[in-house]
Amino acid sequence: MPETNRVAIQISDDDATAIDTELTSLEEKLANYLIALSTDERRGLPKMKDKTYAFVQKTVDYTASDPNFVPDFMDAEALKIDFGAVSTLNTIFRRIEKLRGNLDDTILLSGSEAYNPALHYYNSVKMSARANVPGAKEIYEDLKQRFGKNG
Repeated sequence: MPETNRVAIQISDDDATAIDTELTSLEEKLANYLIALSTDERRGLPKMKDKTYAFVQKTVDYTASDPNFVPDFMDAEALKIDFGAVSTLNTIFRRIEKLRGNLDDTILLSGSEAYNPALHYYNSVKMSARANVPGAKEIYEDLKQRFGKNG
């Protein structure tokens, strides 16, 4: 038999406030380090994925051990700083992404578990309205708006 209510979460007001405070603190701490790019800006940039990450890491190492190959127009220290930022931010991002995924799954499951019984109630009211049960028509008329003209 399938589980009908896998999640029944009630977040206390105190916990919700504490979580909000911590998120605000995180946003404030990261605000000086984060930027926003337009779609066009993102599209025009070369991307650093896993293989490229290793390449850039080796390049940072080589610019330190063999600086004679660093071109005059290149700032090896800026490369090192940018790569350090990528490393640190990737560590933060992975943790936040895992948390985001779990939040998304929990919201999806909680929503599904709320929507299914709401549909059962709606169908019960719909049948009651068709049978002219007093009070059902008003509830049905209100709830059927979710489904557009077809009800």
